[in-house]
Amino acid sequence: MRTHSLTSTSLSRVSFSRLPLSRSFIAAAIATTLALSPLTATAFEGELFSLKNRWEHTVTDMPANERESTLKALAGEVEQLADQHSDEADVLVWQGVILASYARERGGLGALGTAGDARDALEKAIEIDPQGLNGSAYVTLGALYDRAPGRPLGFGNSDTAERMFQRALEIRPDGIDVNYYYAAFLKEEGNEQAAREHAQRAVNGTARDNRQVSDEALRRDAQAMLTPQ
Repeated sequence: MRTHSLTSTSLSRVSFSRLPLSRSFIAAAIATTLALSPLTATAFEGELFSLKNRWEHTVTDMPANERESTLKALAGEVEQLADQHSDEADVLVWQGVILASYARERGGLGALGTAGDARDALEKAIEIDPQGLNGSAYVTLGALYDRAPGRPLGFGNSDTAERMFQRALEIRPDGIDVNYYYAAFLKEEGNEQAAREHAQRAVNGTARDNRQVSDEALRRDAQAMLTPQ
């Protein structure tokens, strides 16, 4: 297993009191709860949607010298959301994605704790949803295990990275992100032919509806991998 470095990562993470109540009051309370539940779900999904959009803008459009501070703020926001919705796999996946991006921008040994927190959030998400938000959790875990330094400093492990990428491919074989990050991993492992095959699959892949900007950026990166230097 080769030595890993975070600085080279391409990544391109209500209580209720019991009171004696009348039957009519209870009925009214239940009706109110049923009416408000969709609003609560919408508010939660809206907050997550906002985080996704701001993350995508940060990693694809923002100048490099502004990304770290912005991702730090996003990491704080998603941590609060994850604390409130710790049983929601999609929230935990996005916590992992944002923390992984923040670790990339921080770089060096100081980013190891952030990378570890990203890994923990993603692995917890997989416990809840074995599909890992349509494979996204496995892609990010693969990149984390690939780029983090190995023991005793970190948790980096090429074999584990390979397993994560393979699982992501089982779930979403035509994913641009899946194939691009796996191609980058294979290239660094010295498997040039397989790396080119997966880079080409990334170029030909399908962009996700909710991640079109970042997926198209990865498609361009995959095309660059195929271009003779």
